Amino acid sequence: MADNLWWHININDTLAALESDRKKGLSQKEAARRQLHSLNVLKTEPAIKPYRILLAQFTDTMVLVLLGATVISGIIGAMVDAVTIMTIVIINAILGFIQEFKAERSLEEIKKMTSPYAIVLRDEQRIKIEAAEIVPGDIVYLDTGDKVPADIRLLKSYGLQIDESALTGESVPVEKDADCICPIDCTIGERDNMAFMGTSINRGRGLGVVVNTGMQTVMGGIAGMISETDKSMTPLQMKLDQLGKVLIIICLAVCIMVTVLGILRGEDTMTMLMAGISLAVAAIPEGLPAIVTVVLALGVQRMAKRNAIVRKLPAVETLGCTTVICSDKTGTLTRNQMTVVKMATRDRLIDIEGDGYKPVGRFFVNQKEINPLHDPTVKNLLDIAVNCNNSNLSQVNGQFEVQGDSTEAALLSMAYKAQLTRSKNLLKEIPFSSERKKMSVVVDADEPILMVKGALDIIIDSCAYVMKDQKIVRINVDDQRYFMKIQAKWASDAMRILGFAYKRLKKQEWEHQTENTLESELVLIGICGMIDPPRPGAANSVARCLGAGIVPIMITGDHPLTAAAIAREIGISNGLSVINGKEIDGLSDELLYKRAIKDRVFARVSPQHKNRIVTVLKKRKHVVAMTGDGVNDAPAIKTADIGIAMGISGTQVSKEASSMILTDDDFSTIVHATYEGRAIYDNIRKFIRYLLGCNIGEVLVMLISSLLGLPLPMLPIQLLWVNLVTDGLPAMALGVEPPEPGIMKRKPRPKDESIFARGLGWIIFGRGTYIAVITIAAFLFGYYWASSDGVEPLSLARTMAFTTLVFAQLFYVFECRSEKYSPFELGFFKNKFLVAAVLCSMAMQLAAIYIPFFQEIFNTTALSGWEWLIIILFSGFKLIWRLLIDTCRRVFANGF
Repeated sequence: MADNLWWHININDTLAALESDRKKGLSQKEAARRQLHSLNVLKTEPAIKPYRILLAQFTDTMVLVLLGATVISGIIGAMVDAVTIMTIVIINAILGFIQEFKAERSLEEIKKMTSPYAIVLRDEQRIKIEAAEIVPGDIVYLDTGDKVPADIRLLKSYGLQIDESALTGESVPVEKDADCICPIDCTIGERDNMAFMGTSINRGRGLGVVVNTGMQTVMGGIAGMISETDKSMTPLQMKLDQLGKVLIIICLAVCIMVTVLGILRGEDTMTMLMAGISLAVAAIPEGLPAIVTVVLALGVQRMAKRNAIVRKLPAVETLGCTTVICSDKTGTLTRNQMTVVKMATRDRLIDIEGDGYKPVGRFFVNQKEINPLHDPTVKNLLDIAVNCNNSNLSQVNGQFEVQGDSTEAALLSMAYKAQLTRSKNLLKEIPFSSERKKMSVVVDADEPILMVKGALDIIIDSCAYVMKDQKIVRINVDDQRYFMKIQAKWASDAMRILGFAYKRLKKQEWEHQTENTLESELVLIGICGMIDPPRPGAANSVARCLGAGIVPIMITGDHPLTAAAIAREIGISNGLSVINGKEIDGLSDELLYKRAIKDRVFARVSPQHKNRIVTVLKKRKHVVAMTGDGVNDAPAIKTADIGIAMGISGTQVSKEASSMILTDDDFSTIVHATYEGRAIYDNIRKFIRYLLGCNIGEVLVMLISSLLGLPLPMLPIQLLWVNLVTDGLPAMALGVEPPEPGIMKRKPRPKDESIFARGLGWIIFGRGTYIAVITIAAFLFGYYWASSDGVEPLSLARTMAFTTLVFAQLFYVFECRSEKYSPFELGFFKNKFLVAAVLCSMAMQLAAIYIPFFQEIFNTTALSGWEWLIIILFSGFKLIWRLLIDTCRRVFANGF
C-alpha cells in the first residue's frame, strides 16, 4: 500500500499492510529489525563547517576590492587607511558569519519540536520509549497533552481533538474519527483518521498505528523542503556586487592611463606610480560597505522600537522593494483566539464586543449597551457556557492564555465579560465526541441541572421546549426556523455556531437514567456565533499596503468560507472567489499567478502549495514577503525574498527560517518596516550619489590634468586626505537623513532596478565632471595668475585645487539629501548630524592649510581672502544659485 494513502483504507487493511497486531503490538525483536531501516528522526544535510561560512564572507566582490585597497594603502605607506579598511572588512565578515550560522540552525529547531517519548504496545505490554525508537507498525497510545511522535493512522478515538494549527494553519482543533475513510484527494487538514508528527493532543485520547516515521512524515517533508530551498542574494547585495565589479574596471583603467601618460610626459616614474596608486585608493569608496552596514543597523534599531526584529540586515532594504506580501491568516491577520461576537435568544439578537481571550467587553442590543445578567434567558446561556466547560484562562506576561480547547476558552471569556464565573459543583460529565457533537454536564444547584452545548442541528432535535419571553414554552416549527435561519446567516460569515440548552432534573432519579434519556426533553436557550477575529489595525494596514502598491495575499489552511469572510472584512479582496488547495494542483504556473494577483485568497493549502505560490510570484519578478507563525509556513518563509515570523505565537522553526520577527505579531508592523525599508534605500542612493560623484571628480581631476599635460594638481598624500575628510562623516550623516514626504505613496521600485536608475548615473557623472572642472580651474588660477609673496606658485595652485575639491564635495553633500526637493525646501538644518559632519570636515581642512605641522605634511600654504573668494564661488556656486532661486520663489509667492 502506498505511503500516501493510509487515510483512504480501513483499519484492518492498514494493520495487515504494516504486519502489526492491535492487541499485541510488535515484538521487541521485530521492532529492532525495523529500526535498522527506519529511524524516527529528522535527517539533515551535512552541516556547513563554521570556518567555511567565515571564509565565504571574504569572497564578495566588494570585499575583494577592499582587501586590494588595503594592500595598496600599505604599499604607499598609508597605514592608518590600511588598518581602517581591514577593520571594516573584519567587522562585516563577523556580522555576516553570525547571521548565516544562526540560519543554519533551523532544522535543529524542528528536531526539538518532536516528541521525546511515547507509550507503545510491544509484546502485549505498554512501555515508554524514546520517540526516535518508534518504527512503522508500532501501536501508540495518545492522551491529552501529548505531542504526536510520528504519523499515525488512528485505530480508536475517544473525543480526540488535535491542534494542527502549526502544521495546517487551522485555528480550531480538529476532531478525529478513527473509523472514517477519507477521500484520496483530501488535504492534510481533512484527514480526520490521521494524527501527524509534531501536532498536539488538545483533548480526549486515542490509539493508533504508526505508518510513517522520520523524514517520511509530513513534518519530515517540511524539513526536506527547508533544506532544499535556494538562497539568493537580496537586491542590495546584487547592486553592491555589480557596483564593486564596475569600480574595479574603472580604477584599473584610469590608474594605468594616468600613470602611463605621466611617464610619457617625462614625470618621475615612482612619483607617477604613487599617484596612480593613490588615485586607486581615492576612486574606491572604501567606506561604502561600512556605511551601508551602519545605516542598515540604525534602521534595525528604529524598527526594533516598532516591534520588528531584523535577523538579517539586507532584509531591511528588501522590504523597501516588496511588491507582494503573502500572509498566513491564523495568528497573523487574525488573533488566533476564538471570540464570541454574536448571541441569539428567541427574544433578541445580541452583539458582543471584545479583544480575543481578554475577559473585558460589552453586550449590545440594537447598538444599545445592556447588562446581560438582567435578562434571565441570557444569564442562563452564560451559566451553561461557563459551567459546561473544561478549559481555563490564565494571564501570563500580560497575555491571556488558554489551557484546553480554544472554543471553550471563547465561551469562558464571554461569561467573564458579564462578570459570571463557575459557581456550580460538577456531578457528572458526558464528554464531547465527534459522533455526539455535543457535551453535557450535570451540576449541583438548588436541584440538579443538566447543561448542554454543541452543534445546533443536533441539540435542537432533542429540545421539546424553548425559553421565550422569559417563559418556558413548547417549541414549534417557527422557533426552529428562527434559529436555523440565524445559523445559516452566521455560517455564511464564517462563524462557528453552538447551541445551548438545559433541563431541570429530579433528585435521585437522574443518576439511573441513560444518556439518551437525560439529554431529551431539553429547553433551548439560544445560540452563540464565534470567529477568530481580525487583528486590530489589520484593515488599515492592508489599505496602506494597497496604497503603497503592495499586493496582500492571504494563504491559509483554514476553511474557504472563513478565509473569504476575513478577506472581505480587512479589505484584501471582495471574498467572492477563493482558490482552494485542490485547485492549485490543476493550475499552470501562469494561471496560478493570475489568480493569485486577482483573487488574493487561498484556502485549504498545504506547505507545498504555499511554497509553490511564493516561487511562482518570484519567477514573475515580484519581491515577495511571506509572513506566518507555524511550522507549515517555514519553507515558504525561507523561499521568500524576505520571511517574516511571529514573535509571540510563532514556532521556533518559523523564526529561525525568517529574516524578520514581529514581536507583537501585528500585521501593521510590516507596514512600518516597509516604510523604514524605503527610507533606508533612499539614503543608500543618497550617499552613493555623494560618494561616487566625489570620487569621479577626484579621478577626472587627475585624468584631465594628465591629458592636458599639466603638472600634478594634487600630491598623493592630498588625495588620501580628501578621501578621508569627505568620504567619512558627511557620507555617514546622509545615512541618517529623515525620510522624504510621501514615501509610502510611491509604487515599489522594480526588483531588477539598477542602483543608478532614474537618472542617478548621469547626475553622478555630471557632478563629478563639474567638480573636476572647477578644481582644475582653481589650480590654473593659482598657478598662472595668483601672486603671493614668497610662495611657490605650484604649492599655492595645489593648495587652491586641494581646498576647492574638498569644499565642492562638502557643499555637494547638501544637494544629495533629496532627488526631488532642494535642501532649503527640506529644511537646511533638519539633519543636524550632517551639519555637524560638514563643519567638522571643514575644520580638518582648515587645519591642513593653516597649522604649520600639517602644512609640512600636506605641502600646503595659507590662503588669502580673495583666494578664498574664488574657492567659495567655484565650489558653492550651485548651492548658492539654488538658494537664490528658492528665496525669490518664496518672495514672489508671498508677495513683496
